[in-house]
Amino acid sequence: MSELFAGLQAAGGVRDAVSDLAWVQAMLDAEAALAGALADAGRIGRVEADSIAAACDASLYDVTELGRAAVSVGNPVVPLVRELTRQAGDAGASVHSGATSQDILDTAAMLVARRAMDVLLADLAGCADAVARLAADHVDTVQAGRTLLQQAAPTTFGLTAAVWLSGLVAAEVALRQARGQLAVQLGGAVGTLAALGDDGPAVLTSMARRLDLAEPVLPWHTERSRIAALAAALGQTAGTVATIGRAITLLAQTEIGELTEEGPQNSGGSSTMPHKRNPVAAVLACSCAQQAPGLVATLLA
Repeated sequence: MSELFAGLQAAGGVRDAVSDLAWVQAMLDAEAALAGALADAGRIGRVEADSIAAACDASLYDVTELGRAAVSVGNPVVPLVRELTRQAGDAGASVHSGATSQDILDTAAMLVARRAMDVLLADLAGCADAVARLAADHVDTVQAGRTLLQQAAPTTFGLTAAVWLSGLVAAEVALRQARGQLAVQLGGAVGTLAALGDDGPAVLTSMARRLDLAEPVLPWHTERSRIAALAAALGQTAGTVATIGRAITLLAQTEIGELTEEGPQNSGGSSTMPHKRNPVAAVLACSCAQQAPGLVATLLA
């Protein structure tokens, strides 16, 4: 994301939650949890696990260099494991034991998604609270009801806001359902956990518990329904926010003037027309949401 435009399309806590550094930390968190789970099963010593965990700090690693090194092997886990092995010193031989790169990358994706969704859910709750206040404050505020952008029959702005709230609540439900499906991935080379022998299931259970992720019934290297559910929930949320944003831009038109967008002083101003108060937040929300369908389709492909 361009730093020049990041404030417009990637503002807030979600940007940090999905940053390169956040991804590296999530991969390291997965490795630390794996080491702890291996110690729980008695496959490595507790001292070794603690040494590995101490080395799982993203600030110790050069994110840019990891990205460069990933090109030759197809993913960033391989160079990260190499560096983690070095950082862990004498415990390095136990790093990544029983896992494959896809295990760590998929588990990291679940951690990144969960952390980003926690921020989204908090933002969504704030939005829902604001819309609920509008619905309550304007339960008797008469408004022209419109169909196909033409005036049809009277309604109230309270009802309009209540419909917005209904969509936000539905989006929250979808996000929470998708969040509950986020699961650890640990299958080893071909999903059999063979490298861990009889300890495989116990290590998986412990790793899931340590990361507070769901424990899958089976490895999901090639079964991506939880990714599809995540994509659908995020797409639904973007669409709901865009619906509200589009309504605000239409109702804020000078010829209609039923709504104005509140914001910090000088927000929505024009460089040449000082009388204007542009609904910039609504426009930006719509702009971002327009990108969502293509991204959802990519995750479903």
